[in-house]
Parts: sequence; C-alpha cells; structure tokens
Amino acid sequence: MAAFTLRPYQEEAADFLFEHDRAMMLAPVGAGKTAATLAAMQDLIVREGVGRFLVVAPLRVATKVWPVEQIKWAPNITLDVACGTPKERKAALDSGADVIVTNYDNLQWLADQEFAFDAVVFDELTKLKNPSGKRFKAIEKLLKPINIRWGLTGSFTSNGLEDVFGQCKIVDQKLLGRSKGAFMQQYFLLSTYGGYDEWSPRPGALELVMQRIKPATYVLEPGVYTDTLPPLHTVELRVEMEMREYETMKKNFVLEFPDAVAIAQNAAVVTQKLQQMASGFIYTPTPRWLSSHKFDTLDDLLEENQHANTIVVYNYKEELAELKRRYPHITTVDDVDSIERWNAGSVPLLAVHPKSAGHGLNLQHGGRHMVFLSLPWSLELYEQTVGRLHRSGQRHDVWCYVLMTEKTVDERIWAALHNKRAISNVAMEELK
Repeated sequence: MAAFTLRPYQEEAADFLFEHDRAMMLAPVGAGKTAATLAAMQDLIVREGVGRFLVVAPLRVATKVWPVEQIKWAPNITLDVACGTPKERKAALDSGADVIVTNYDNLQWLADQEFAFDAVVFDELTKLKNPSGKRFKAIEKLLKPINIRWGLTGSFTSNGLEDVFGQCKIVDQKLLGRSKGAFMQQYFLLSTYGGYDEWSPRPGALELVMQRIKPATYVLEPGVYTDTLPPLHTVELRVEMEMREYETMKKNFVLEFPDAVAIAQNAAVVTQKLQQMASGFIYTPTPRWLSSHKFDTLDDLLEENQHANTIVVYNYKEELAELKRRYPHITTVDDVDSIERWNAGSVPLLAVHPKSAGHGLNLQHGGRHMVFLSLPWSLELYEQTVGRLHRSGQRHDVWCYVLMTEKTVDERIWAALHNKRAISNVAMEELK
C-alpha cells in the first residue's frame, strides 16, 4: 500500500499503464505522471512478478525526483540510481534493486553492459524525437529483449508533428511504422523555396496521426488537472528600447545572408543575436551592453510586488551576470541546497535557466511569481519552466511575467510559442 494516496485521475493513469505493455502518458506539467507511473510499476512487480524496471530520465529528474517520489508512491519496491562515475553506475546495476534509474547521457554506456531489464520507462519522451541520433540507436539495442515500454511526456508535438515519429517508434513500432521516410511521405508535403526543401503537414495529418496512436496513449485532460490548481496569470510586459543599433544589425544580417537558402541555414544564429540585442547586449566579440530596459523593468516589478519571492528566468550567461551584479543576494538552482531553501521561503530571488528548470524541479512551495527576461524557442521548455511553480501543491495564484522588447524578435518568439501551443492543443483533443 502506497504511503500517499493517488488522485482519481492518477489512479486511472496508473491502471492504463498496468493494462498496456506498450503505452504513452500525455499529461500536463506537475500533474503527477511520476506518481502514477510508480504506482503502476509497483503493482506489476509485486502482483504480477515483473522483474527489473529501467527508468531513463533527464539527469536532475533521475537523481532528485525519482528516488524521492518512489518512497512516497511505491514503498514496497526498491530503487537505485545509476548516474555519476562508471564505478557508481556499475554499483547501482549490481545492487539488485527492482528499479534502476539513469539519465539519457548514460544510454550508450548502459547498452554495452550485460544486464537485462524486463520493462523500461522513458521520462520526458521528447528527448527521443530524433530517430537518427546516437542516443536513439543505443536505446534500440537496449530495447530488443524488453516488451514492456512506457513513455511519459507533456507534449508530443512541442516543435511540430514530425517529433511524434521517433517517440512512437521507441515505444511501439506498430503505431507509426519503422521508416521515418515512409512516415514523412504519408503525412507531409515537400515544397522547395529558393533551393531549400521544407516539409509541411498535409491537411488533416495531425488528426490522422493522433488517431493512430490513440489506443496506446493515456491523456490526462487538462480540465481534470487544472481544476485542482489555483489560477495561472500570464502578463505580457512590453518594454521599449532605442532601436537604431538593432535595425542596423538586422540590415547587416541581410547583407551577410543575401539569399533564402543562406538565411534558412543561419536562422538560429540570426535569431539568437537579435534576441540578445532585445535583452540589451551584444557580443562584438566580447559582450557589450546597449540598454538596461529589461532590468529596469524588473526592478520596478520587484518593487511593485513588494519583493515577494520571485523566480527570474534567463537564457544567456550575460543576463545571469547582470542579475548577479544588480542583485548580489540572488541564488541559482546550482547553489548548495538552493531548492530546499527556496521551498522553505528563505530565497527571495532565484535565477533559473529553462534547461535546468524545465524538468523535475518542484518549486511550488517557495513563491508564486516568475519573470522571463527572455524566452526559450521550445514550447516544451517554456511550459515545463512555468510548471515548476504552477503545479500540484501550489496554494496561491501564480503570476508569470513575460518581458518583451517591442518591435523585436521577442514578439515573434512569443507568437511562435502560441502557435506551437495551438498544435499541441489540437493533438490533445484528437487523443481524447
């Protein structure tokens, strides 16, 4: 019997996993996917005699979340973490624990070990969206003798429909087939613009793909979960800056990449530099600050909120450096005991990067304010980061402030995230 009690929707999710050898769980951030999965794992091990489970997760989730959650939700089984040095990983494998948890970067190492597993869980399944990567090939080697395969995710389509194929191939090749090429031919159209090939979904493709994977997918409907949470308020704070250097930079990029192919190939470089300028700095080649407009707005916002405990989200090291200069008392998630101190209410200002805060951090007990100095391009990272505060256990309204410099790439990034969310919402509806 679990030490904690699952909510009804979590019990339904656990039952679904228990009844399906090949399954995926699609649920919002903070809904309790880990708890439901552990309950199902415990039932299979204790009641059905299933042997060893392998759990693959992002590093922080593997080391900080699964061991803690196992004690709460599956106390009748044992768990060990195979991270760290090769010696530490090998010791975990030799421990005889019912569940071995490791991180994605260790998959190639694990594939070369002589250890068998009866079941596998992929936490944050979107990590496996690229079927041509080395990580994917290592997993395929591991999976050959494993029949029970579960995948957990907040969104299949964080960056578009193409992401779905790799995730489904890992869990069950019968869902969308073995060939990425055949999948693309069936559900996408190829067009050429300025010599640059671009795939776009065929009309109705999203709905058709979701129908294909529906039998193997448990969907936690957002309404069921969000009804248990206090409201989330998202506030767009548009700020102004002197645009002369920004416009000059844009013109220089056009001169540097004069044709459509060159622009497409260098889009990431261009948008990153423009986003940095929108935050007030540029590398030339060393960082040079142009404007403090976002940080001045942050000053005002903190003052307006009476310096309530606040998470500040940054994307660039120069943003972090400026945060540390302005606020010497600021704490980062990498500082010793920072998470524990934040949740205890003793950290007034916590700096986080979406890639470190995007998975596995429980920050709902330490505050209710979050400010994005700049945005990630990934919808998954954005929602995961917001979900650190707006999750089960949060007792107050959550306020999320997005600082956007007017007439810059900031506005385009924000619009792109909304578009990706629209795609994700359609997918959720089709899977119900």
